[in-house]
Amino acid sequence: MAIRIKCIVKDGGNHTDRHEGITNFGWANEQTRATGTSTRAQMIEFLEKQGGKAYVKDPLENIAYIGIFINAKGTKYLKTHADGKWTDNLLSLDEC
Repeated sequence: MAIRIKCIVKDGGNHTDRHEGITNFGWANEQTRATGTSTRAQMIEFLEKQGGKAYVKDPLENIAYIGIFINAKGTKYLKTHADGKWTDNLLSLDEC
């Protein structure tokens, strides 16, 4: 199953990488029209253990897929991967 991330919730804290501050993700399954909100841990579980895929779309409908990024301290968080590099597409989404 693939879901589109539509919005994010940030905790407002000071983090090594701004992506670490994203605590929740609002999503939609564009095929089934199901929607929901998931925590960062739930999204990581969905991607790692359930074989799910997640992505964002820019205003031109270009897709950037989301992957799990691990910082030097071992903290897992999500970032988009487009054109062969990690990008900031998640941070440009509206707050949920």
